[in-house]
Amino acid sequence: MDRKFYLELAGRGLRMPIGTDLVMHEETEPEKVRNNGAALGRVIERAARRWGTPLAVPLMDLRLEKIDLLALAGISATEAESYHVTAPLEETALATMCGEQTVPLCPGSSARDEALTYIRTQQDLIPVGMAIGPFSLTTRLLADPITAAAMAGSGVDARQSDEVRLLWQCLRVSEAAVLRSVRSQIRHGARAIMICEPTASIAFISPRQMKAGSNLFERLVMEPNLRVKAALEEAGCDLIFHDCGELIDPMVEAFANRLHPVILSLGSSRKLWEDTRLVPKDVVLYGNLPSKSFYSDGAMPVEEVVRRTGELVAKMKACGHPHIVGSECDVLFVPDAQDAIRKKVDAMIHGAPVA
Repeated sequence: MDRKFYLELAGRGLRMPIGTDLVMHEETEPEKVRNNGAALGRVIERAARRWGTPLAVPLMDLRLEKIDLLALAGISATEAESYHVTAPLEETALATMCGEQTVPLCPGSSARDEALTYIRTQQDLIPVGMAIGPFSLTTRLLADPITAAAMAGSGVDARQSDEVRLLWQCLRVSEAAVLRSVRSQIRHGARAIMICEPTASIAFISPRQMKAGSNLFERLVMEPNLRVKAALEEAGCDLIFHDCGELIDPMVEAFANRLHPVILSLGSSRKLWEDTRLVPKDVVLYGNLPSKSFYSDGAMPVEEVVRRTGELVAKMKACGHPHIVGSECDVLFVPDAQDAIRKKVDAMIHGAPVA
């Protein structure tokens, strides 16, 4: 789609959460919906219509690419979430895990794809796909990604360290897994895909090493994501880029200018009105109300959501940058807190007047 579409959404004052999980948990058996494409599609549709957005955003389930990738190594779905690769991979295993062939998908991935096909039949909705980013998947494959990244950032190469060798191998297989995922989603109707890189942050990549001249952020984050972006562009699919991690300005600037997504979604640690100096005017900023704390009335009362929403709306209007008010990440269902969470989502959307 043309960037003008997203700029017009921002211009009309759209407010929306990433909130499909919250809607899914209104179902009698939500976990069955997660793996049922038709039922999941209807939930995604209902979420989009509830919040008056044409962007039909799926569950932010960042486990799926790991499950599908590890299935190629014979690891079951039940083991995958806690499984870590602990030794460098043999070349045959690498070749299998990096292959471009269509691979069997886990039930969650299949349901996500089938839901996209369903949303495609709704003429007024835009099917949005979802995938974890290559680096964030890499960090989920390793038991100690911080140490491996620190070693690589200090100049240790793969010939000197098994930990560093494994880091680069896991990045390679992760990129392949993400590309397989996004291509499958595009085949099923995705017109935009949200790539989520929450660990592309200072928690995993040292700002001190970056300042000293390390190219680790470039190699671990930017290069694989630029290749994912190229694959999306080739297919005519838009990039929505999400990173709710703790970031420094050069990271935000690289995401905004080099990846150049149609929407850039950032966490509440960033002040979006200050980030506008780093972001081109044709990139819509999304977010970034502190939805991770919506479950707690002590940490985030409704009144504070209203205050922060009003501040964000006013300051973004003052700087004149296109912006969609939304959550800093997906708004997850929390047992016994669902009513409080829904009130705060409503406050985010309706609590402060649209400027």
